[in-house]
Amino acid sequence: MTRLHIQIPLRWSDFDAYAHVNNAEMLRILEEARIQAFWRSDDGLGAGTAVMDARPGAEMIALIARQELEYLAPIPYMRAPVDIEMWIGRIGGASLEIGYEVYSPQGVSPRILFTRAATTLVMVTAATGKPARIPESQRDAWLPYLEEPVTFAKRG
Repeated sequence: MTRLHIQIPLRWSDFDAYAHVNNAEMLRILEEARIQAFWRSDDGLGAGTAVMDARPGAEMIALIARQELEYLAPIPYMRAPVDIEMWIGRIGGASLEIGYEVYSPQGVSPRILFTRAATTLVMVTAATGKPARIPESQRDAWLPYLEEPVTFAKRG
């Protein structure tokens, strides 16, 4: 099982009146991790999993089709960045599902799992907005990170 580990620092503005990360901010934190993991840099370079091009003029873009989050414990303010483990839960023709587990900072004991989440991205042609097949180069970059999709708690 190979997972990406992305470190995301928390901002003071991420917290709400209850002194933990606000639910809407959690989506931003996951977005930051996704960008670091999968998007090429502004110079167009990228290694490993950084194979999506979001620069102006890109022919193909990724749109979020679905997101699901499960909050397991509140995230208190910490100066060290949270450790986000990411993997690919499914690769389809034009879509993929990204799995996330948000943990306490690396090296902190005990290790706490705060949030479990999944995002479904659909690749589309920028000019038309229609779904487009994921290129083989992207598939090849993501295959080492393919494992079972996120399993959420059963709802009663």
